[in-house]
Amino acid sequence: MASRNLARTLLRSIAPAARSALAKPAFALRVASSIRPAAFSPMQTRGIKTMDFGGTKETVYERSDMPLPKLQAYFKNDTLSVLGYGPQGRGQALNLRDNGINVIVGVRKDGRSWKKAISEGWVPGKTLFSIEEAADKGTYLLNLLSDAAQRDLWKTLSPYVTAGKTLYFSHGFAITYKDQTGVIPPKDVDVILCAPKGSGSTLRSLFVNGKGLNSSIAVFQDVTGKAKEKAIALGIAIGSGYLYETTFQKEVFSDLFGERGILMGAIYGMFRAQYDVLRENGHSPSEAFNETVEEATQSLIPLIGENGMDWMYANCSVTAQRGALDWHQKFYDAAMPVYKDLYKSVVTGAEVKRALDKNSQPDYRESLEVELKEISDSEIWRSGKTVRSLRPENVESDK
Repeated sequence: MASRNLARTLLRSIAPAARSALAKPAFALRVASSIRPAAFSPMQTRGIKTMDFGGTKETVYERSDMPLPKLQAYFKNDTLSVLGYGPQGRGQALNLRDNGINVIVGVRKDGRSWKKAISEGWVPGKTLFSIEEAADKGTYLLNLLSDAAQRDLWKTLSPYVTAGKTLYFSHGFAITYKDQTGVIPPKDVDVILCAPKGSGSTLRSLFVNGKGLNSSIAVFQDVTGKAKEKAIALGIAIGSGYLYETTFQKEVFSDLFGERGILMGAIYGMFRAQYDVLRENGHSPSEAFNETVEEATQSLIPLIGENGMDWMYANCSVTAQRGALDWHQKFYDAAMPVYKDLYKSVVTGAEVKRALDKNSQPDYRESLEVELKEISDSEIWRSGKTVRSLRPENVESDK
């Protein structure tokens, strides 16, 4: 309310000629955002606490619960073996190393990931090993191989998952869909999960910049009575900002559902549909892209992330506000049947079967390149490259 009143006061005080420009949704939102009261700034220091999430109480865990010296002491007698050096493996391994944790990496010798790891300071025979050697040396086995590789290499890895070790995942995939992956841990090891809610590259970049990506934690098997404690410690050690609790099953259900839905599949489908309708009605590619993608990603979505959808609705122009309120239910009604079908496909394992079957085909890489090229060659994303090149930060100075 305070930010709205302040924005209105500002609008009334400026010249009428400038007022119409400020009334444009994106511009008005930026102005209101820039004058948002400091009282809305998040607290910087908290501990373990129960918080209210829309009326439901949940416990969250943060970095302050385990400061770096305590974290290092917790793992002082352990070797954390990161198996796999893809996006998650790389991000988590580098963050662990920067946090002063004894970490080694296990990947296929002389492969692409092996060479990448060497280029980033991992030393063969000292901190870089084959998957089998790393698994043998580790007290914590961080299985961050791809979902398909976890299935294919389980018989290779399982002999090293021995009593007293801790088996760690960042996805509930292999455990939840064990009928398709064959990943069944022995009964004498703790099995835990910490799943960053974003890519491994984002986990790394936020950590380097002193920030943190939120993550979920879960316990599948608690032999020592300390499995949850281990999950919390590891979640903080890999660079998470805060942690919330889930289960292996709920993690994978929500993850597969989300990435096929609003995070990637749905948003791309909606982008395409709006862009194509604009183009069919004579709008230029630059206008169609700006109204569909650029304003969403550069102005509105960041503001939703910062303040919430309720705040954005309350701080946009009256015309935009009325349109959004009138149309959002129609989109909800249209999307709900699709989401219900999608969730059912995830729960039944149909999505997993499709993914594993496709990823296992010998020509998968080649067919993937064809699919990705179709996207990059489409007009919407070719237009996007031009639009992005015109952003002020991407334009070379003439000086």
